[in-house]
Amino acid sequence: MPNSDLLAVSESPVKIRKRLFEAGEMKLLVLHFIAQSPKFSYDIIKDVAALVGGNYKPSTGTICPTINYLEEHHYTEVKLSVDERKQYHITAKGLKHLAAHQQEVNKVLDRFNTRKQIHNNEQFIDIKRAMENLKTSLRLKLSHAELSSKDVLKIAEQIDQAAANITRL
Repeated sequence: MPNSDLLAVSESPVKIRKRLFEAGEMKLLVLHFIAQSPKFSYDIIKDVAALVGGNYKPSTGTICPTINYLEEHHYTEVKLSVDERKQYHITAKGLKHLAAHQQEVNKVLDRFNTRKQIHNNEQFIDIKRAMENLKTSLRLKLSHAELSSKDVLKIAEQIDQAAANITRL
């Protein structure tokens, strides 16, 4: 059985994160930034890039459809600035929607603040290195070895044990 099939049939309750943002998170994050103050689309791109850190910068192909969605659902509205540029403002409906999903917004903000802290703080350089080593060893093992179901379970158990050990520190 190929490794990809082993991963697909895994009955693990853990959700594998394949993307930087899960469904709906970018919409909530953009709405959060607009709620802080009216924004131009470029400001939103800068805010998201600053939050995520690293070399990530969302494209206009990501932000513009997100802004359009928020506007179509009446969570935001456009007002033209003095120089005739579109500036996005949150509506009462948008504030209500944001309040209803504040816990999700907080999770996203916390996740990226932790990520940024690990990546930017010299104190955590050894943790960052170790995390990268783990990811690299997993990629290599999964792409260059035929793993049995038992092997996959052993790897998962070792990672779970490391997580438990860290939690107990």
